[in-house]
Amino acid sequence: MRSPRPYSPQSGPGTQSLTERRKAATQLDIARAACDLFAEHGPDGTTAEDIAQRAGVALRTFYRYFRNKQEAVAPLLAGGGDAWRALLAEEDPGTPLAEALARAITRSLSDSQAVEEGLEVTRGLLRAATADEALRAVWYRVNQDSEERLVPVIARLAGPGAEQLAVRLLAAAATDAIRISLELWSDTDAPVAGPGSPAEMAVRCLHDLTGAMPLLRRPADRAGSGAEPSWRSRPERGGPPGA
Repeated sequence: MRSPRPYSPQSGPGTQSLTERRKAATQLDIARAACDLFAEHGPDGTTAEDIAQRAGVALRTFYRYFRNKQEAVAPLLAGGGDAWRALLAEEDPGTPLAEALARAITRSLSDSQAVEEGLEVTRGLLRAATADEALRAVWYRVNQDSEERLVPVIARLAGPGAEQLAVRLLAAAATDAIRISLELWSDTDAPVAGPGSPAEMAVRCLHDLTGAMPLLRRPADRAGSGAEPSWRSRPERGGPPGA
């Protein structure tokens, strides 16, 4: 089962060099091998040597990129965050943040076979993480990294007048909305699409976590009109507002 998206380290602006692309490809090959072996034998039944052999690399190459076998799955877990931030970055400044966030989350968690396959991989990893502290630590670190990289994306969309505290809080809430929905979903046999899916749950979490945040109110709302945020003025739906 392949990753829904390639992992690309966030090394700075500009196009990656050939060396960086090769490094990312090798990391992803190792991550896929680790994921397959964890699914077959569990983390306890898998060694770093097993992963390196399955990926077709030397053990020293494995340790050049990863400290341990659990760390090897980080590129797969990080790929989803990379993709959803990229989708959010496509939104135009001035777009209501509530709608932009819900739309990007929904798009990143649905609408393609590759995404569905990637969600099933994530479900397997999160189930394995319940009994593996090191694997849980990787999951939490990946989410923390994603939250930090989300801050400048939200800041650009919010505009120069946005308070730093408000931007940081929104980045944390949006990241947690996805994290919590995936964790809860992974404990069930719910489908990857439709009722009970990660996309539906994540948008619901986002609504509940951010509904009172001033940063998500329209300019008139922030001025004290008393109107509700734009996503509250529309009927609840399974997809993003306006979809």
